[in-house]
Amino acid sequence: SQGRALFGVGAGWNAEEMANHGTRDFARRFALMRERVEAMKAIWTQSKAEYHGEFVDFDPIYAWPKPVQKPHPPVHVGGGFPGGARRAARWGDGWMPIHGRDDIAGSLPAFRELAAKEGRDPATLEVSVFGMAPDASALERYEAAGVTRVVFGLPPLPRDEALPLLDRYAELARRIG
Repeated sequence: SQGRALFGVGAGWNAEEMANHGTRDFARRFALMRERVEAMKAIWTQSKAEYHGEFVDFDPIYAWPKPVQKPHPPVHVGGGFPGGARRAARWGDGWMPIHGRDDIAGSLPAFRELAAKEGRDPATLEVSVFGMAPDASALERYEAAGVTRVVFGLPPLPRDEALPLLDRYAELARRIG
C-alpha cells in the first residue's frame, strides 16, 4: 500500500463470537484490545520486541519487515460516543465510529475535548467514519465537521445489486472529492 494502511480495531459486541475468537472474559475485552494493540506497536517499532502484560505475553522476538509508516501504521479505535471516543482519545491515533449509530458530527467537539483532557493534540487524531451509506448530505456534514475519511459499507448483496451500489459510491466519491 506504500504507507496507506490504516489499522482499525474494535473490541466486539457479540459475546459468543468474541469467545470463539479467543476473548474469554467479555467484560475485559477493552483491556485485552488495548494490550494487543500495545503488543503490535512493540513488534512494529522495535527490532527485538517483547511484551509482558496481563493478556499478552511474549519474550524477545524478531519480526520483519517493519511497516512503511513511522513509527507504525495509524491505529483507529472503533466504537461509539462516549466509550469508543474516550479510548481513541487515550491511546489511539484516531477514532472510527460507525455511521448511523450516533451523531458523529455533533460528537466531534466533545471528542476533541476528551483528547485535550488526555494531554493529546486533538488536531493529530483522525476521524474515520465506518460503514458509510451513499448519502451526499451526510458526507458534506462529515467534511464540514472535520472528519478525515469515510469507509463505505457494502452489505452482502447479489452481484446485480452490489455493482450498482458500487457505481453510486464511485459517483459520490467523484462529486465530493
